[in-house]
Amino acid sequence: MRIGTRLVGALALGTLALFGCSSGSTAPGATKATGAKNTGSKSGDPAAVPAAKSTGCGTAANVPAGSTKQDITSGGDARWYHRNVPPAYDGRVPVPLVLDLHGYSEGADVHVMMSGLEKFGDTKGFVTITPQGSGAVARWDTAKGSKDLAFLGDVLDAAERDLCVDTNRVFVTGLSNGAFMTSAVACFMSDRVAAVAPVAGARNLKGCAPKRPVPMVAFHGTADGYVAYDGGLGEKALDLPAPDGSGKTLRDTLTPEALKSQGGDSIPKIMADWAHRNGCGQHTTEQAVAADVTRIAFDCPAAGETVLYRVTGGGHTWPGSAFSQSIASVVGPTTMNIVADAIMWDFFTRHPLVAGTK
Repeated sequence: MRIGTRLVGALALGTLALFGCSSGSTAPGATKATGAKNTGSKSGDPAAVPAAKSTGCGTAANVPAGSTKQDITSGGDARWYHRNVPPAYDGRVPVPLVLDLHGYSEGADVHVMMSGLEKFGDTKGFVTITPQGSGAVARWDTAKGSKDLAFLGDVLDAAERDLCVDTNRVFVTGLSNGAFMTSAVACFMSDRVAAVAPVAGARNLKGCAPKRPVPMVAFHGTADGYVAYDGGLGEKALDLPAPDGSGKTLRDTLTPEALKSQGGDSIPKIMADWAHRNGCGQHTTEQAVAADVTRIAFDCPAAGETVLYRVTGGGHTWPGSAFSQSIASVVGPTTMNIVADAIMWDFFTRHPLVAGTK
């Protein structure tokens, strides 16, 4: 697929308060790494958590493998999503599901190539769902009670009805504005998803009050030109298209005062706040996993593991993605020293939804 430069340049964002994302931190800022032992690196024996069969088990055995576009009505609106079923699916044994959310103006078609989770899911045996956002410029409304959150709930309902899904192993990831929405799902749908993995956009959200700890592994580059590691909008974000589809940019439509209001906490502060929600301490352990990648793990209980992969010099990108690397002139450098898909899947497999926490 040929991608226009402007579309690719918009791979991202979902500009903080402008698109329904606002700071709602509940904990002190991140503390300096201390070398304290990370007690959240293991979560017991995930295999001991049995699969929970969705309503489609036993009735959806004839669904063919592969990717299809699924139409759905949600809140009276026509919506759609991509659904990829792995070759190992037989309709009787419940399989995990990963909800994969695109960035601001990126759209589901492009994001399938960006994350590569459909092909990865084929090898690991999980269903991948990639929904399309709303609006003239495709995006996600992260506000509590939004139609987009309701849409994602309807998508999960449809997948669990039409497929044989393990409802104890439903996970969420997303890029940029999709990462904002991943944070919103963790905040407001914590009884339905087991763990999350925001890429280039973990966020604090107004009214965030998960019903249970939601394990989180996040990825963020220190040279992100769209969602700045140190907080607020990056300069590149101002050239993204305005959400009304007028053809103007955010730079054209936002006053200097409004630009200043698009602040947002730094990524270390956001991750410290998520660690607090997950019952963790503020002490962290830093481990160099590659020349440009540091794994920062909080001192957490097993059920609330909270980890950040900091990519030094990394842009607004999906680590390990060849597609992301191919558009470096727009989104910045992509590290190929780690593969986000593999890391998040390992994290997900260690964090099923435990009975009694739904």
